[in-house]
Amino acid sequence: MMDIKFLLFTLLFGYGVCNAGTFYEREDPKPNIIVFLVDDLGWQDISTFPNFKKLVQTGVQFSDAYATPLCTPTRVSLITGTNAARHRVTNWTHPDKDRSTDYPDTIFQHVDWNINGLGIDQSENNTFLVTPLPRLLKENGYRTILVGKAHFGSKGIAASNPKNIGFDVSIAGSEIGHPASYFGWENFDRPRNGSPNRNAVPGLEKFHGQDIFLTEALTQSALAALGNVEKQTPFFLYLSHYAVHTPIEADPRYVDSFYDTSVDSVEAAYQSLVKGVDKSLGDVLDYLEENNLSENTAIFFLSDNGGLSRVPPRGGVSDTHNTPLRSGKGSVYEGGIRIPFVVKWPKVVRPQSVSKNPVIVEDLFSTIRAIAGVEDREVVQTVDGINLLPYLQDADLVDSTRALVWHHPNRWIKEDFSSSSWASALRIGNWKLIYDYTKQELELYNLDSDIGEKQNVVHKHPEKTKELAGILTQKLKQREAQLPRFKGTEKLIPWPNEIVNDLKK
Repeated sequence: MMDIKFLLFTLLFGYGVCNAGTFYEREDPKPNIIVFLVDDLGWQDISTFPNFKKLVQTGVQFSDAYATPLCTPTRVSLITGTNAARHRVTNWTHPDKDRSTDYPDTIFQHVDWNINGLGIDQSENNTFLVTPLPRLLKENGYRTILVGKAHFGSKGIAASNPKNIGFDVSIAGSEIGHPASYFGWENFDRPRNGSPNRNAVPGLEKFHGQDIFLTEALTQSALAALGNVEKQTPFFLYLSHYAVHTPIEADPRYVDSFYDTSVDSVEAAYQSLVKGVDKSLGDVLDYLEENNLSENTAIFFLSDNGGLSRVPPRGGVSDTHNTPLRSGKGSVYEGGIRIPFVVKWPKVVRPQSVSKNPVIVEDLFSTIRAIAGVEDREVVQTVDGINLLPYLQDADLVDSTRALVWHHPNRWIKEDFSSSSWASALRIGNWKLIYDYTKQELELYNLDSDIGEKQNVVHKHPEKTKELAGILTQKLKQREAQLPRFKGTEKLIPWPNEIVNDLKK
C-alpha cells in the first residue's frame, strides 16, 4: 500500500510544503512554470551531457517515467490530463485535416480514432473536446508562451493554432510534426517543385537566411519572449523543440566532436542534435539565474516518447539505440515509452533526488494545475493523471498499487517492428503486461529484474497474468477504449482477459 506519508503530505500541502531549508506557501507569488519538451529523445540519450546533469543535480529525476509511444498522443495527454485510451488520439495527427495516419493493414480494420487531434469546439469532427491547460493558466493570470512544435491537431482545427487553446504567444508552432529543415540559411524549409515544403517551420522569418540552427533559433525566441513578460507576472513557457526528430541533420556547431565517437555519420549527427538540446537547456537555466527567477520557477524536462530506433533513418544496428531497454518509438515496450523526466523547483524539490515511483505524462496536467493554484477549476474532460507534488517533495514515496495504461490500437509504420503497432500495456508495481493484438498473446515481465523485457514469464506466473489481464481489460473498458476488428468478419478482437484461459502452466 501507499506510504502513510503520502496522505499526510496531501493534507499538509493545502497550508504549505516543507523542504530542507525551503517553504512554499499558497500566499507566495505564483511560481513560474516551464515545460521543456524534446521530440523523440530516448531514456538515456542526454544523461551524460553537462546541462542535463546540472538539472539532475538540482532537481528530482524520475527513473520510471513514461509517455505514450508517439508524439501527438503524448502532447494531448500532457495538456488535458487524459490517458490516450480515453482521448482516442492514439496515433500522430496528419498536418492536413481528416487524414488518418494509420498504415494499411491486411488483418485489422482501423479504429475510428480522433484523427484531427485536440478539440475545443463541439462542431469539430474527430477531435477530443477539452479544457486545455494553457487556457486555465491564462485565466489565472499567467503569461502563456509556446515556442516550437505544437502538433495538437490538424490544419483547419482550432487547436492547430496554439493561441486558440490559451497561449498568449505562439512562435513556430502549428499542425506540423517535424521540420522540413533545421537550417536558417534554408529558411527552415526545403521546397518541393518550387513550392514551400508542407513541413516548413512557420514564424521564424527573422532568422531566414542566417547561419543559425533551428534549436538555437527557438531558444533565442523563447528567452526573448520571457524578456517581454512584465515583472510580477508569472509565466508558463512551453518550450517544445523539434529536435531530435527526423530529419537527422547535423548541428554544425557540435557534430565534428562526435565523428570519432559514434558508429557512423548518422549517429554523429544525432548526437549533435542532442548536444544542441542540452545547450538550449543550459541557456534557459542561465537566463533564470541571471534574472533572479530560478528560485521561483518549476521546470519540467521530458521527452514525448521513447527514442527512435529504426534503421534507417537511425544509424547503427536497428532496435538497439535504447539499450538496455527494448525497442523504441512507436512501441509499448520500455524503449518506446520510458522517457527522461526531471523536475527542478528549489522551493519544493530536494536537490539530487531520485524517485523510482512510476509516473506518466498525463500527471503533468494535475501537477501544474496544483502548482498554479487552479486545481479546483472545472474542466470538460475526465482527468486520469494525478498530482505529483507529494513525490516532488519526498522522492522516497512509491505507490506500488497504481495502474499505468498504454493503448496503441493503430498501425504506425509499414514494418513489423517490435510491437510498434496494435498493442496495449499495463504496469502495476514492477509487473508489466503487454497485449499483442496481432498474435493475440499476452507477455508478462518483471521490470525489477528484467528491464530489457527479455524473459516473458507469462507461463511461470499464470495467476499474476490473469490478475493483470483483468485489470487492463477493466481500465480499457472504463475509458471506452477502441479495439480493432478483423477484416472480413467484423469481429472485435478479444479483450485481454478473454485470452487468459489459453495459458498453459
